[in-house]
Amino acid sequence: MPPQGRLERLITQELGECCDADVEARVKTLEGYVSDISPTEDSDLTALQTLGNDTRYTITRLLVAANRELCVCEITPVIDISDSAISHALSDLYDAGLVTRRKDGTWRYYEATERAMAVLDALDTTRGMSQ
Repeated sequence: MPPQGRLERLITQELGECCDADVEARVKTLEGYVSDISPTEDSDLTALQTLGNDTRYTITRLLVAANRELCVCEITPVIDISDSAISHALSDLYDAGLVTRRKDGTWRYYEATERAMAVLDALDTTRGMSQ
């Protein structure tokens, strides 16, 4: 069945009747929602995709829990992957705006951003609410 036909059936079920104008009005409303999504929201997808990796998620959780800057040398012993994989993960997190980084001589420090804290807080707050 074409998508319009299914939409027509849904509207008929909701309203008891449906005409072409009802379908057109519903589609126009839905298109308005989509057009309200700005291109800058691509950064939202990048942040969520970045956190979709176990290593990057764990590092972000560690930085949020620490609530302070951590040197890479502090992260490495508690994340069971290679140094280069940790560096790559931290670079991805930085590019996604989820961590800040600061170099002090030979040391590099990372800290969770407010955005990272807010995303993880939202996950914690809504865990178990999916039904």
